Amino acid sequence: MALAASYLAEVAIEQHDRKPGRQAAEQGIKAAEKAISLKPEAEYYRVLAIFGGQAITDVLSGLSYGPRARDAVDKAVEKAPKSSSVYVARGVGSYYLPAQLGGGSKQPSPISKRPSSSDPKNAEAYLWLGLSLAQGEPERRGARGLRQIARAESEPHLAKEQLDKTPVK
Repeated sequence: MALAASYLAEVAIEQHDRKPGRQAAEQGIKAAEKAISLKPEAEYYRVLAIFGGQAITDVLSGLSYGPRARDAVDKAVEKAPKSSSVYVARGVGSYYLPAQLGGGSKQPSPISKRPSSSDPKNAEAYLWLGLSLAQGEPERRGARGLRQIARAESEPHLAKEQLDKTPVK
């Protein structure tokens, strides 16, 4: 349930329809919290952290959901310090956090090289690394990060879609 809500929220956000995105994220938060109450695993904290970023639509909601998301991702890192997916969640949360609260797409990526070096086949890590780098250096580093996805085993269509949106010299 939580993962389905996350995908729904992500699609709404990509369509620039923040209100339904936030509603889906809020539904997912309930499901993720229930999963954590049953079995407090890193993956469930990771998903909860992603919802925190997806539920933020303005500074006010950022003040509420931002710290909750940060706490959830910190617990996920504590439980699975070698998981590239956990570090991707941290980076995605920062990417969606409003700049007024210390996040934003133009900040240095917390994803950095760690997830891609610990799991070189994690396409999601390369996707978000490329997206975050493309904000500052679209001609070089962002496109290079997105091209790395083609070498990963899963989801290469995500890279192609994002490369189409990224100017390359």
